[in-house]
Amino acid sequence: MRLVVPVSGSAPKTRLASVLSPAERRDFTEAMLSDVVDAVTAAGYEPEVISTAPLDCAVPVTVDDRGLDALINDLLASTVTDGERALAVVMADLPLVTRESIEQLLAPGADVVLAPGLGGGTNAFVCRHPDFRVDYHGASIRDHREAARDVGASVTEVDSRRLATDIDEPGDLAEVLLHSDGAAADWLEQSGFELTAAGGRVDAQRSR
Repeated sequence: MRLVVPVSGSAPKTRLASVLSPAERRDFTEAMLSDVVDAVTAAGYEPEVISTAPLDCAVPVTVDDRGLDALINDLLASTVTDGERALAVVMADLPLVTRESIEQLLAPGADVVLAPGLGGGTNAFVCRHPDFRVDYHGASIRDHREAARDVGASVTEVDSRRLATDIDEPGDLAEVLLHSDGAAADWLEQSGFELTAAGGRVDAQRSR
């Protein structure tokens, strides 16, 4: 099994611009990436990190500035050629991920295993079918279900809150503080973020 972690290293996480500076967004991206790499490694796999720009990481980083679709589809074409080798892709902005959730993703034997994101995206997948290709525009989880069926691939989905929770918006930061004790949670706490509760909703606010 080849396992790839793609990450945007150039101007990452722009939707967090209201709460984090460009340098902070880069540091936070590296912290989330560290959590994903640790989980994959703990599950017994060696992650290949591919970034659009150099990043600080515990494992080697390959720099490739192509868009996500072009990158992943090229990896699919070069890796899953005869059905004997699978490609797994796990996004880098999943700081809640654990060894157990990675094992849950990799356990099914279907041709295509999908891990939906909460907003309709595809946060991780495993492919064993040589003709499956990705398209991350729009509601990609719906498109990937259809793409798998169109090529005759068997499809299953992994119901995992930890794989489903990607961090894009300021409102997502509370999930990290609530449900993770990894590098991303440590970074938020050291940067002055703390949980607040008002109006029945828990949020992450910066105190300094």
